[in-house]
Amino acid sequence: QLQLVESGGGLVQPGGSLRLSCAASGFTFSATDMRWYRQAPGKAREFVALITSSGGTTSYTDSVKGRFTISRDNAKNTMDLQMNSLRPEDTAMYSCNAGVFWGQGTQVTVSS
Repeated sequence: QLQLVESGGGLVQPGGSLRLSCAASGFTFSATDMRWYRQAPGKAREFVALITSSGGTTSYTDSVKGRFTISRDNAKNTMDLQMNSLRPEDTAMYSCNAGVFWGQGTQVTVSS
């Protein structure tokens, strides 16, 4: 059974950092490109970052470039998103994605 389980969300002040993790099981993680998406209240889901199956290529939406870093550990079947210099506009539910499969999400709230 395929599972994607996110963790690491929470409340952080502007300028702070959080590290999100996605634990994957039930499929060949090392052969799968992985993505992070986010959805703020009242807004459409938005692509955040991509990492290819080998980890050799990453891509980011413009608004997070230079602040967020996506990474993966194929030995542990995990993917992370290091988020630095967080802004209130980063507040959203963050979900990991593997093709047509989605995790439940983890809430990130950036507020003073």
